Amino acid sequence: MAFCDELRQVSQGIWSREKEHPFVRGMGDGSLDAGRFRFYLEQDYLFLIEYAKVFALAATRAPELASMAYFAQLCADTLNGEMALHRSYCAEFGITPAELEAAEPARTTAGYTGHLLQVALRGGIAEICAAVLPCQWGYAEIAQHLRSRGLPAEPRYRRWIEMYAAPQFEAYGLWLRGTLEGLAPRLTARDRA
Repeated sequence: MAFCDELRQVSQGIWSREKEHPFVRGMGDGSLDAGRFRFYLEQDYLFLIEYAKVFALAATRAPELASMAYFAQLCADTLNGEMALHRSYCAEFGITPAELEAAEPARTTAGYTGHLLQVALRGGIAEICAAVLPCQWGYAEIAQHLRSRGLPAEPRYRRWIEMYAAPQFEAYGLWLRGTLEGLAPRLTARDRA
């Protein structure tokens, strides 16, 4: 069994529950409270700032130029693509970019981004790939799942689904999986665990 498939298998219960989370279901059918979506956008924006730093650090740890370039591209796409979408969403809520950047991270956001940054600062490239893979893989899978059920009439939720269900975003997760699979045979049993 491929290493990423093993990782997926041991966490399958979490993956299944993600698609049934009330937030995800509400986004998919358009019933999600706009205030909850606003809070999510603010927190996700703060997350993306730190996420871009993780990709920048990954570029410095990449074992070859092709990986270095790809991590740099992930960093640029996060800063210029995903964050631009978030700013446009937030503008619809009357939130300025300055207000976004001044927002305080929730404990969960701070904990998750703190973990990712610690992995990027202390771990190797395999650990970094393993740390960021659930986000890239999970967002694409959730968005594709929601799209398969039919897009909601609410344009903000529709745009979120369309962005993360797009082949470009899925390609990031596939690349990370392929990179981690390529590194897996060289990992010790302890590193794999």
